[in-house]
Amino acid sequence: MKYIPSQVVFFFQSRVAKSNIRALIKFLLVLLFMITVYSFAFQYIKLYEGEKYTLVTGFYWTLTTMSTLGFGDITFTSDLGRLFSILVMMSGVVFLLVMLPFTFIQFFYAPWLEAQDKARTPRELPQDTTGHVLLTNSDPLSTALVEKLKQYKYPYAIIVPDQHQALELYDQGYKIILGDLDDIETYRKTRADKAALVFFNNDDQTNTNAVFTLRELSKEPPVISSAEVSESADILELAGSSQVYQFTRMLGRSLARRVLGVSMHANIIGRFNELLIAEAPAMRTPLVGKTLLQSKLRESTGVNVVGIWERGKFQSPLPETTITSDSVLVLAGSEKQLEKYDDIYGIYNLSFAPVLILGGGRVGQAAAQALQENEIEYRIVEKSPRVAGNRENYIQGNAADLNILKKAGIDKTPSIIVTTNNDDLNIYLTIYCRKLMPEVQIITRATRERNIPKLHHAGADLVMSYASMGANTIINYLRGDNVMMVAEGLDIFKEKAPEALVGKTLAESEIRKKTGCSVIAIEFQGAININPGPDTIINKDEELILIGTTEAESKFLSSFIKK
Repeated sequence: MKYIPSQVVFFFQSRVAKSNIRALIKFLLVLLFMITVYSFAFQYIKLYEGEKYTLVTGFYWTLTTMSTLGFGDITFTSDLGRLFSILVMMSGVVFLLVMLPFTFIQFFYAPWLEAQDKARTPRELPQDTTGHVLLTNSDPLSTALVEKLKQYKYPYAIIVPDQHQALELYDQGYKIILGDLDDIETYRKTRADKAALVFFNNDDQTNTNAVFTLRELSKEPPVISSAEVSESADILELAGSSQVYQFTRMLGRSLARRVLGVSMHANIIGRFNELLIAEAPAMRTPLVGKTLLQSKLRESTGVNVVGIWERGKFQSPLPETTITSDSVLVLAGSEKQLEKYDDIYGIYNLSFAPVLILGGGRVGQAAAQALQENEIEYRIVEKSPRVAGNRENYIQGNAADLNILKKAGIDKTPSIIVTTNNDDLNIYLTIYCRKLMPEVQIITRATRERNIPKLHHAGADLVMSYASMGANTIINYLRGDNVMMVAEGLDIFKEKAPEALVGKTLAESEIRKKTGCSVIAIEFQGAININPGPDTIINKDEELILIGTTEAESKFLSSFIKK
């Protein structure tokens, strides 16, 4: 009942609704006039036949005849009366049974339903709203970001220009605001000047217009924009963006950084100041067949094994965990410690065969550029002649064609990167390449998070999601680079030492046992203690750097961090 006043307001504020009501009233007046004329005509014809009826009876007969109910209790005996009955019945079929329902639905019922939808769709945030995050799209990246914002307890709202899309998202439980991105009133109503962050993730032209419009209202809120092409980055900054990201380029370079077995060095995939995170394949090294305790990696190199990948599955390391030929070790350590690891184990995976990239779009080209910068040979298989042309390192053809893959060097390649933006095609190519080359490393891109388990099941060693990577990038900016995505579903994050753990040793805190996260470093006033031992005491004002799955991170935050 509380929606009825707002529905009425929305309904009668519309010029179209007012015009429709006037048209409906006119039709009803015409219909009423016809019924009245027929009722009087009924009386006169009955008098002609020698019978007398009241006007009420005339209305009764007219309505039963026009509605085709035809009770039959009153009938005409003359031809004139029967012809009149036919006229009344036919006009009733046309006006009462056909035109009235359609007129009512078109001019009243449908606009009323639309008014109901509009009344249910929020158009404004409360005036005291502050510290919130505004999003301007509902694509997979934005929905992944919403989950991250919920995890870190940031209020948010998605600005949606389309009424039907807004209502659909509203019914799904998202916090939405209906408004146009190029209307300054939208940003006034969403309190954008008090927002912690505004994220524009549309096409480059829409983003530019929207950012420029927002900056007319306020220069204060941080604004992040996505750019499809490099040329747009400068324009978006000129329009007022605080930071511009090319997520497709970032994804391509991230995929390229995960290539294993093409150099002597452990593959560095991220850093927290002096702390480096690297991946190293165990295949063909003396580590295969040993447990972590037997390997004595920490004693011999100083690095700490903080995780192990087994065909796309991450597991927290235990002393009794056995290293297999499929194992990829996630290492944490300083630059000197990783160099020492390379001196001992890096030489076993040396390969000079080109890396194979399937897909020559923006992601594939970014991956190729990253490989080239690291002096790693590559070949790109691209179906489109327009993209491939006669460019160097491009093989034009279908990646599902065995002859094309052999021409590109699939028989010798150490790694295959699948980069198309079609998850169905990526699953298809992953299954095909795994069947052809059981031992090769396959790195795959996913657009939608729901397809990540399918890609792992199809045979991918590593899957990186465009949505998750973009969401983590935004969260990093929002939280001051306190989160880094190591791989899909695996994060390194920094948190101030919880009060409940201050004064305890790492062993006493039981962080790994309770949450699944591992402390890989402790930072205090710029100094960092890499790979602290179990006897290390957690002191006040220190910051813990941890690694764990998304679920483990959520469990740590809910268990120890009170917000």
